[in-house]
Amino acid sequence: MVSYKRLSPEDVQFTNAAASEEAPVREEGKDPEETERPLLPRRPSCSATTALISLGSLLLLVCGLWLLVTIFWLQAPSNSVPHRAPPPRGSPGTGGGDGSRALPEPQACGVVPEAWRFDCYPERGVVVTRELCEARNCCFIPASSSPPAPGRNGVPWCFYPPGFPSYSLVSVNATDLGQTGTLVKTVKTYYPKDILTLQLELLYETDNRLRVRITDPSESRFEVPIAVPKATEKASSPAYSVELSNEPFGIIVKRTSTGAVLLNTTVAPLFYCDQFLQLSSSLSSQYIYGLGEHRSSFLHDIHWNTLTMWARDVAPTELTNLYGVHPFYLAMDEGGTGTAHGFFLLNSNAMDVVLQPGPAITWRTIGGILDFYVFLGPDPASVIGQYLEVVGYPAMPVYWALGYHLCRWGYGSSNATWDVVKNMRNYRIPQDVQWNNCVCVCVCVCVCVFQDVQWNDIDYMDRSLDFTFDPTAFSTLPDMVKDLHSHGQRYVMILDPGISSVQPEGGYWPYDEGLRRGVFINHTDGSTLIGKVWPGLTSFPDFSDDVTHEWWYDNLKRFHDKVPFDGLWIDMNEPSSFVDGSTVGCPDTELENPPYTPGILGGLLRAKTLCASAVQKTSSHYNMHSLYGLLEAKASARALKRMLGKRAFVISRSTFPSQGQYSGHWLGDNRSHWKDMYTSIAGMLTFNLLGVPLVGADVCGFSEQTEEELCVRWTQLGAFYPFTRNHNSIDQKPQDPPAFSPAACSAMKQSLLLRSSLFPLLYTLFHRAHTHGHTVARPLLFEFPKDVRTYGIDRQFLWGKSLMVTPVLDPGVDYVVGYFPQGLWYDYYTGDSIRSKGEELRLKAPLEHINLHLREGAVIPTQRPNTTLFVSSGQPLHLVSSLSEDGSAGGELFWDDGESIDTFETDQYAHVVFTVVKNTMTSEVLHDHVEASYITVETASFYGVKVEPTRVMVNSHDAAFTYRANQVLTVTDLGLNLSQNFTINWI
Repeated sequence: MVSYKRLSPEDVQFTNAAASEEAPVREEGKDPEETERPLLPRRPSCSATTALISLGSLLLLVCGLWLLVTIFWLQAPSNSVPHRAPPPRGSPGTGGGDGSRALPEPQACGVVPEAWRFDCYPERGVVVTRELCEARNCCFIPASSSPPAPGRNGVPWCFYPPGFPSYSLVSVNATDLGQTGTLVKTVKTYYPKDILTLQLELLYETDNRLRVRITDPSESRFEVPIAVPKATEKASSPAYSVELSNEPFGIIVKRTSTGAVLLNTTVAPLFYCDQFLQLSSSLSSQYIYGLGEHRSSFLHDIHWNTLTMWARDVAPTELTNLYGVHPFYLAMDEGGTGTAHGFFLLNSNAMDVVLQPGPAITWRTIGGILDFYVFLGPDPASVIGQYLEVVGYPAMPVYWALGYHLCRWGYGSSNATWDVVKNMRNYRIPQDVQWNNCVCVCVCVCVCVFQDVQWNDIDYMDRSLDFTFDPTAFSTLPDMVKDLHSHGQRYVMILDPGISSVQPEGGYWPYDEGLRRGVFINHTDGSTLIGKVWPGLTSFPDFSDDVTHEWWYDNLKRFHDKVPFDGLWIDMNEPSSFVDGSTVGCPDTELENPPYTPGILGGLLRAKTLCASAVQKTSSHYNMHSLYGLLEAKASARALKRMLGKRAFVISRSTFPSQGQYSGHWLGDNRSHWKDMYTSIAGMLTFNLLGVPLVGADVCGFSEQTEEELCVRWTQLGAFYPFTRNHNSIDQKPQDPPAFSPAACSAMKQSLLLRSSLFPLLYTLFHRAHTHGHTVARPLLFEFPKDVRTYGIDRQFLWGKSLMVTPVLDPGVDYVVGYFPQGLWYDYYTGDSIRSKGEELRLKAPLEHINLHLREGAVIPTQRPNTTLFVSSGQPLHLVSSLSEDGSAGGELFWDDGESIDTFETDQYAHVVFTVVKNTMTSEVLHDHVEASYITVETASFYGVKVEPTRVMVNSHDAAFTYRANQVLTVTDLGLNLSQNFTINWI
């Protein structure tokens, strides 16, 4: 249950997540091929002479402090770290107030371990000297550790002393949902416009969700305009306890079942100024995930790693803010207990998130309020489900979204695009296709349309104008789209938000009508803000205004009447501009030049985007910037549903929490490099955590020339992205499968056919994501949270609980090393079994092969691959069961018409559960409110049947079967109606 008590500083303790000896070894270094922004030095260099002088002058101090530090650590529990003492009564100002200064005592500074130094001078481009540091009443001690890697900050030399002034909790009152309190600070900070009195609100919303809000009681501040659930009653049996420290103020959240500290904000002072809000906390361990969007390993490096969030148009690059903003993390608790928790800061302003080896985290944002959630899990999957209960479960995708998508920038004409489509159709499949090596289930398939969706990039437009197509080069575009539809294929086009503002009056309806309705973002003087993008001078729709949504729909409808597209690709929606701010610059205001600027690429909030001071209906662009992609996706999805009467297909580059309700995401303008292929796995897994499961990278790479081996391996991996698209840039050679050698094309084709056969499984996983907040592609740690060796794995992943993918990510090899958690695994293709103790295994991986393994205890539905998608063709099903040691297994199939809106919510679906127990498979139809009788179960394979059967019966009738020496039983010629219960048993 929730507990409350006031703590004195002596009472405050926190968890120290010591580095585990079993921690995975990772490198998250700088890509030598990337181009990064230049960084000015933040710390003075330490020459050999300076080092000797410093060593001599500090020798006595070090010796004197050694005993003190030793006694301190011996007295503290092994899982504790030092805490801050309260500030001395009547402490003078620190860079504010009356200007007087009281420097921290050297003894107090010296006892702070380097791992727990919180940066007092985070500004970039400044060489921090002792004088600058002490002007802020902070400690200045050069770090003893090695200099940081390029782009890293390293151990701060200027850091907060234990007694640095902060807020005090002066009152607490019980409420129906938790507590409220008042925070007061008497000493101003070195940032302007301190808010000296704050309102604290603790909301015990559910047993596994705590919400904390810290606001200004005297003045309304910007809050993120996304819908979140409102609690109506206090949690009755919460899995957390909350303790409050009154001076200095802090919140300590513990897991009641173990006592583990999940959040402790007493580790550093709280800042709450008008344009600088800072909250620090200990972390429960070094294992932290999420915090998108960044190019990194899946497991974040906590060694002085700053992750900046501010939506930005830039090719994926390490240590750089990218397209999306997601201030959410998942953290594993210390000790391999398998428990996890999550933290979500509901804030859209530019921010830095600093990870340090304490382990600890600092949130440093320049606007809004502090409004955060703690999710108790207790397992990783539950944490994600609880997070998505707040921001919204992802939408159920239209079925054809699961298919193979093909695009490039630079087809040049609709006829050239059409030729690619025809070439894909004409490429022939081998006569006999085996999709499980134990059974030949596909015969006489001669032609395969394994390209389901054709796309066009910006070159289809007339002079890069939205809602147009080139009347000369793309004159046959409407006919091509009609041809695609006649073959069961779909068409997706790109749209950018920038609307040309320089066309002749009356000659471009989108701008003329937008200007009439007032849909564009303005300067503070009311004039339309003009930037520059592909069509030249452009204005930018304000998607925070419902009037803009209606205007957007009207434009889409008018264009759809000419070109009947099926989905939208919305790009450049950070929003991106080729000039900083606007063509006439930006006013010199506090919004444009805040007292602290996070480490954004370009160094200015307006760098390659709009003026921060620009006016939108909801608020300034300063507050709304990183929401732009979300709001455009929302407008686009609503328009498509209204226009087509079907589920919307939208892929967006910029994203924000709740994005999955409206769109999927591709991982941006990657490069044709092996490293980019590897990092795409981390991106895919991270966005599944963030509630955007329809995600993938540009297969084979977007920019630079791809290579045949790379493209084959990437197509194999891409076949297991939830969203699979091959896309490359203008002036690069074609990289669609027929563009390569017959051997390479055949290998790619087999991967795509394999994906097609797994559509029933993939669609069912998306249903679980939509209805329960599950991940589709997930890291191994989700299924094996007590196995610490899985915590750093991002070269393998799972589809659902059971299908493990181990791709080749390196050139010139015919094998791959994969980790198999403890248990029984089966080769997906052959059914050969592997009993693992939790070990790495070397697997054969010739160029035409990607390794797939089934975890014991699963039943997965697959289909016969053919020229159209499962939902429209009704291809026969093949059930694959991977039996556990006791002979049990289970699985399910969700099926609907694949395109209608809200089929689950309106009861228009079929749901079948498969169970294997004691040599008997049972199919139970739990729901059948949609026609499914034309879909049959043709074959069933059972991996791990230890004794060869003498008889197999289907619904009490004898059935044909085969049994292989590797303990695989296959039952054929079933012809079972999916909409009716059935049993298969063997003796």
